[in-house]
Amino acid sequence: MIKGPRRIRAFGLRARLLLAFLLVAAVSAGTTAALTYREARNALLETAQDTAVTSFRDHVQQTSFALPLRGGDSLEEVLRDIARKGKPHPWVVFAEYGSMRASSGENPESTVITPELRRTALANPHGSFERVVKDGVPYLTIAMPMVFKTSPDSLLPSGLVLYAVMPMNDEQINVDALLMAARDGALPGLAIALIPGLIASRSVLRPVRELRHAARNMGSGRLDTRIRVRGSDELADLASTFNESAGQLERSVQELREAGERARRFASDVSHELRTPLAGMLAVTEVLDEEADRLDADTARAVRLVSAETGKLAVLVEDLMEISRFDARAAELNTDEVDVAEAIRKTLQSRHWTDDRIRADLPDDIRARLDPRRFDLVIANLVGNALRHGRAPVTVGLRTAARPEGPPVLITEVADSGPGIRPEALPHIFDRFYKADAARTRSAGSGLGLAITLENVKLHGGTIRAGNLPGGGAVFTVEIPLHAEEAGT
Repeated sequence: MIKGPRRIRAFGLRARLLLAFLLVAAVSAGTTAALTYREARNALLETAQDTAVTSFRDHVQQTSFALPLRGGDSLEEVLRDIARKGKPHPWVVFAEYGSMRASSGENPESTVITPELRRTALANPHGSFERVVKDGVPYLTIAMPMVFKTSPDSLLPSGLVLYAVMPMNDEQINVDALLMAARDGALPGLAIALIPGLIASRSVLRPVRELRHAARNMGSGRLDTRIRVRGSDELADLASTFNESAGQLERSVQELREAGERARRFASDVSHELRTPLAGMLAVTEVLDEEADRLDADTARAVRLVSAETGKLAVLVEDLMEISRFDARAAELNTDEVDVAEAIRKTLQSRHWTDDRIRADLPDDIRARLDPRRFDLVIANLVGNALRHGRAPVTVGLRTAARPEGPPVLITEVADSGPGIRPEALPHIFDRFYKADAARTRSAGSGLGLAITLENVKLHGGTIRAGNLPGGGAVFTVEIPLHAEEAGT
């Protein structure tokens, strides 16, 4: 058995399993890394933020100002003193009082403090803070208003607001380091995940490959193929089910083979046993046919009926023997170079089909390697079938044709002028003993002619089709390679 080229599948089961395993690993690693990074980042930033806010609030509360404020070196010195005490990093402290601006740095007004923070500071006497990114640099900005405590539960804003601006470069460096660590930890994890992925795919695919090989072996006729069962999982259940099904199929096929062999042996034995008495009966009926004209009318009618039925029985026995040879694969093809048109003319002449019932379109000089005896049977069966079940005239056509792939073919068509073949009968027209007309219990033939024709055409390496002509009438088309012997090999 010639196997076709193995198809390479880029996304086979192994690739899909590995991709699914890597996808799960990637999602798990990515989710874990993202959650870890977020929590660590928030903890790092909140620690620095809480430290700065608490420290700035304490220093502001411990500092007193004489209001109304007057700008000068004394205010800036106070601001620088608060800035020097900044935690966890040095601050730049700004003071805003009405239109007056002062700072511990070089610029009296900050470009980092947002209008939203200023509005929040004026509205909330307990202060507020905000994280801001300016020119790619992260900052923590804290607003703390100076208030007068008029009662234990009442605070009066003084109009003075102090702001602390703290760069968070160190925290950003630590956050970036966390991100790189999460990324660098996830990538090797994915690479390592390939190892259990390969192991898992191997354990899953091994029984699948064994099942594929076993199914292929069974398809090639090795019905004793079985799969080794490993473990007790779903794949083991599948292997057990396959073995049980294979065993049942092997037993069923063996029973069918034995039944078919018995049927073939019975038909062959019966045919052989009938040949000897039929030979004697045919000899007797020939003598009776010659004497029928000298007998009275009733006896002559009976003699002719017995002779006709004996002839039908002889044809049936010969057809049964021919079918039994095909079933036993004992039929042989003895080819020779023949003139096809001349061979068809001899077939028609030997059956006395030379009258106007037959129309032959047989071009000369078409030669092919055929088995003359079997080709004679093909033509005789098709023409005889057309005359019996169709309507004259019957047309026999012959031509050759080239094929895009394979050798050129010899095409023989036999068409009649009858009503054609009913559509429901077409799929069964070559079945043995099939009757296209269910009401017709008897026919002039054995019911095996078209089945034998099919076997003879297949033995030549050809095909046969049955159909209907557009204008009515059945047509049988036989295609046989011009070099049938080479096609058969």
